[in-house]
Amino acid sequence: MDSLTQIFLGAAVTAAIVPPQHRRAALLAGAALGTVPDLDALPIALLTDDPVHRMIWHRGASHSLLVLPLLAWAIWAWLRTRGGRVAAAPQRWFWAIQLALLTHPLLDAFTVYGTQLLWPLPPRPVMWSSMFIIDPLYTIWLLVACVFAWFARDRRSGSHALVAGLALSSLYLAGSLLAKGAVEREAGRALAQLGLQDAPRFSVPMPFNILLWRVVAMTPEGFVEGERSLVADRGPMRFTEHASDVSSLMQVSGYPSVRQLSWFSRGFMKAEQRDGQLVLSDLRMGSEPDYTFRLAVAQRTQGGWRPIEPQRVEWPWDARRRLAWMWQRIWIQPEAL
Repeated sequence: MDSLTQIFLGAAVTAAIVPPQHRRAALLAGAALGTVPDLDALPIALLTDDPVHRMIWHRGASHSLLVLPLLAWAIWAWLRTRGGRVAAAPQRWFWAIQLALLTHPLLDAFTVYGTQLLWPLPPRPVMWSSMFIIDPLYTIWLLVACVFAWFARDRRSGSHALVAGLALSSLYLAGSLLAKGAVEREAGRALAQLGLQDAPRFSVPMPFNILLWRVVAMTPEGFVEGERSLVADRGPMRFTEHASDVSSLMQVSGYPSVRQLSWFSRGFMKAEQRDGQLVLSDLRMGSEPDYTFRLAVAQRTQGGWRPIEPQRVEWPWDARRRLAWMWQRIWIQPEAL
């Protein structure tokens, strides 16, 4: 999730656990702790300029449920030796620090990017993909709770506000999973009619909401893509076919960068040729024909393809137009062709 959301989640969790007289300090400490896992971007940027490594190293060690408890314990132990609030209420602060760090990767796992919750073990990144990376209707409850608690100081109303904010945001998360389940059921029925019931697929909400969803299923020639509005759509879900350069992708599948991308994206990739290069797009982030992560991994030669240092490539797309379409699509179902 976005950094602002993680700040308010860390602040709310920490302040809800510590003694009321420590609340303001806990709001500040929790906000700082909530950003700690994402600080991995700084050393990664210094260690490599390879866009593939930057993608797969992010949300790795710093987001591991096997690493963060040890880091939280070390922070708590150091603060306890310094005296002050942590020494005055060590048990509460221990759990506050633990949860401020651990809730960060757990929330990230609700997005489609993927979070390596069990790093350094080899399972692929977890992507429950029921939330977009920015969703105001999740964040707003935490923001209001933290602001109210700050001004409430140590009054009981501050505790009530924090619990209510965490409960409402958690209910929204649960709602996103229920929405995803409904979309998956509709997608499954429609894909079965196309003979794609066993095809690898994923579903993900469109930006900033959980009312409009996108579903992608892989095919031998490429992939199909469909949308589902939980507000407007009735009847079977419709899919559009899209081609991918599957042959070229197979030819370069042994390249290290391609293997890493395939592992990271779970194979949800589109291959296309641009200016003599083979460009791979991560289908999970964006929608046809616009994707967030596009990487050139090979150069065309007379004998086929040769590997190149991965390069991130971009070409223009009208984000404002896409967002306007998305808003209309939530409320209006397109006419059948």
